Amino acid sequence: MSLAKHPNPSSPVTSHFSLKGKVAAVTGGVRGIGLSASRALAEAGASVAILYSSTKDADAIASQIAKDTGANVKAYKASVENKDEIASVLQQIAKDFGGLDIVVANAGIANHHAAEDYTEEQWRKVMAVNLDGAFYTAQAAGNIFKKQGHGNLIFTASVSAILVNVPQKQAAYNASKAGVVQLARCLSVEWVEFARVNCVSPGFIATDMLDVHPEAHRKKWFDMIPAKRMCEPDELKGAYVFLASQASSYMTGANLVIDGGYTLP
Repeated sequence: MSLAKHPNPSSPVTSHFSLKGKVAAVTGGVRGIGLSASRALAEAGASVAILYSSTKDADAIASQIAKDTGANVKAYKASVENKDEIASVLQQIAKDFGGLDIVVANAGIANHHAAEDYTEEQWRKVMAVNLDGAFYTAQAAGNIFKKQGHGNLIFTASVSAILVNVPQKQAAYNASKAGVVQLARCLSVEWVEFARVNCVSPGFIATDMLDVHPEAHRKKWFDMIPAKRMCEPDELKGAYVFLASQASSYMTGANLVIDGGYTLP
């Protein structure tokens, strides 16, 4: 069995992007990039499960997306670094929605320390969420996809996977995201018979993850980004819909870099 074909590639191009009848789950789906991805998938017609670990108003966020889009949207609590928990929750989502077609492994954290100063706890926390959690999410999704015979997995990686950010020091984050990109490549080959697997690697996105940095860092970044600005999270919506939909039916193992030219000079 080979990579699944588009069922009707000659159909009007707008139909290629439709997610009507699909079920999607997004980890870290109530904030930042994850929230934009959740909204995008719902706007494209999918039913969406948004996963969170600590956000108190997750149910309200899900209800608002449902109200705005007319889609079926529900919130589920899960810590991606807990292998059994994320597997159980994805199984529950598949049961509640009658299947699971798309999983966006988006949950991530960052910290900033000189490499020689990392404590074991600081290093392991980043790896537990960003890399272990990405794998546990993928593994749980893959088991569902294999049983169904189809599925679509999208990782949120980062340009930090392919360059060294400055002036901030974040070796753990960069290493974890490089691991995510290679993980996606490996899974795209292993699972080609029943799932597509791709990455989105954003550059500097205007989310609260970057709010901890001083203004001097932002000035440095803008000097290095040809676009001379940050990206708004909603500017990534089209990328997630593209990868989730039949518009990218022959695309697997790819790392889609969206960075305003940051990685080019």
